[in-house]
Amino acid sequence: MNITFFGAARMVTGSCTLVESGGTRILVDCGLPQGNDEKKVGMDFPFSPSSIDYILLTHAHIDHSGRIPMMVREGFHGTVHTTDATADLCSIMLSDSGHIQEMETEWVNRKRRRDGKSEIEPIYTVEDARNSMEYFIGHEYGRSFNLTEDIQVTFTDAGHILGSSSIQLHIREQGEERLIVFSGDIGNTDQPIINDPVFLKQADFVVMESTYGDRLHPPVEFASQQESTKSRALELASYIENTFKRGGNVIIPSFAVGRTQEILYLLRYIIDHRLIRGLDSFPVYLDSPLAIEATKVFGRNIIGYFDEEAMKIVEKGENPLRFPSLIMSVTADDSRAINFLKESAVIISASGMCEAGRIKHHLKHNLWRPESTVVFCGYQANGTLGRSILDGAKNVTIFGEHIDVKSQIVRLEGISGHADQKGLIRWVSSFSNRLKHVFVVHGDESVARFFAGYLQNVVEVNAWAPQINQSFDLLEEQSLPAAQSESVWIASQEQLKESITVLQQQMNALQTVIDRMKEHSDTVIEQQDSKKSRRLVNAITRLALEVEDLHSRWGG
Repeated sequence: MNITFFGAARMVTGSCTLVESGGTRILVDCGLPQGNDEKKVGMDFPFSPSSIDYILLTHAHIDHSGRIPMMVREGFHGTVHTTDATADLCSIMLSDSGHIQEMETEWVNRKRRRDGKSEIEPIYTVEDARNSMEYFIGHEYGRSFNLTEDIQVTFTDAGHILGSSSIQLHIREQGEERLIVFSGDIGNTDQPIINDPVFLKQADFVVMESTYGDRLHPPVEFASQQESTKSRALELASYIENTFKRGGNVIIPSFAVGRTQEILYLLRYIIDHRLIRGLDSFPVYLDSPLAIEATKVFGRNIIGYFDEEAMKIVEKGENPLRFPSLIMSVTADDSRAINFLKESAVIISASGMCEAGRIKHHLKHNLWRPESTVVFCGYQANGTLGRSILDGAKNVTIFGEHIDVKSQIVRLEGISGHADQKGLIRWVSSFSNRLKHVFVVHGDESVARFFAGYLQNVVEVNAWAPQINQSFDLLEEQSLPAAQSESVWIASQEQLKESITVLQQQMNALQTVIDRMKEHSDTVIEQQDSKKSRRLVNAITRLALEVEDLHSRWGG
């Protein structure tokens, strides 16, 4: 009975864990690695997709589900088990991801054709994504089912996004029984719309996330869900009111599923309760075809998923995610028209980490405007555009253009879809039996290692943050490693040293780029090609500006 960690091990994205028992091979999640995580592990599978019998999916976010079409494309013929709502969301999210893969590959191939190189294939297409949905089987929360005679599965509400789940995997092998619980992404309490996470009572082994294992959300305790909604709506209303007074736009980069619907819920509350003085209504543009479709999915999956507060609105015959001033921008023309508006507006667009999609256009048109505000409301992974902006970058490059960051940058507090350290401890402490071992995943390396050490030495639960490709025999728990008690700083210090080493290695790569640009410029001058000359000038200027910005901050 083995468990192997192929993703989200000492990193945040690309969740993918293999469980093997009695000849049956089960993947729990099969997500896309993103940002720096992709650079570390790449996209290729370290196993044959055809050798996998089942996939169990905790929820629909792409960093958990995004490589399932690759699995099917490369020979997977098993079944994908998840909740009904997650399957519904995946039907739109995976197709959208396939579209992004096609568009990004076409962009790369245009460059490769210019350089006389062979073209590459997308990792999967829209058609691949649609084909993969034939393998999905949906289940209700709390209703157990058998994969095999010796393997039973139960999904319970994780309170993260619509349909998100923790997975209880009950396995018998060689006369031994083990109950493995995969936390999935554990939700924050008192989120709008969806229920709070379910706290489980029994497990032998736990694989749990640690995204916020080193930090706490703002120390605010709410007496009720209603008080929580009101507090979050007031904060968002203050950003909108101040921005509109300056004549700017409020830009909200938002994950299409989950976070967008929470923002819509809060905006409806702001308008219904007239929280902005002198402004009964204001235009809100939802500029994301995926978010629009996801909002429809929310409307199809209500019973068993919506919390009490949201259900009270539904019982009145109203849609908690709609209001008269909400404008759906479906087409590309609709999206472009937003940037020519004369009046201030709230613009919600994907992707949540600003890595792709229409949000990049809105950032391009608003980041340089001091009167506008960018409101971040979700986690920003290392290496993403969103993380750079949130960390205070003075300028960024979007669509090859150098953009100064002059708009107000804020984070909407208290709306995280992830439990903080206190919430994680509460969740793992809810088990009434003594756990044999906890595997800590889905967190930056410094955070995962710290949280594992915290569990081991403070909570007194055996814990370890596995590395990529580490494998363990769950029938030999006495041999499992134990985490050391270490501060976040110790692990961060190691990462910092590694980063300096990588930087030194990249200096040679930078010199290679400069030499190539010089060589290319000689060719362009010889050919008297003005079009290529303009492209090269733009590229050299961007590189020079980025080096200049680094020098101004770090050159002394």
